Amino acid sequence: MLITDTGVPERYIDIDDWGGEVMLRLDDGWCAALDRDSMRCTIYEKRPLICREFETGSADCLEERRGIATAYR
Repeated sequence: MLITDTGVPERYIDIDDWGGEVMLRLDDGWCAALDRDSMRCTIYEKRPLICREFETGSADCLEERRGIATAYR
């Protein structure tokens, strides 16, 4: 969920079922801002707070990913 204004480009923002702004996910569940060839964030300097708070691959990051994966099913 996007809870702070970090400048995420509008084309990467979606609205969830409760009316909150979230990062747009592609049909396969991957973040729309992820470059699939390099596996790097294309909006790194403007990434949302949640992406800034957790070091990629850390235990907290992996736990958050598991929670998000089940929240939208």
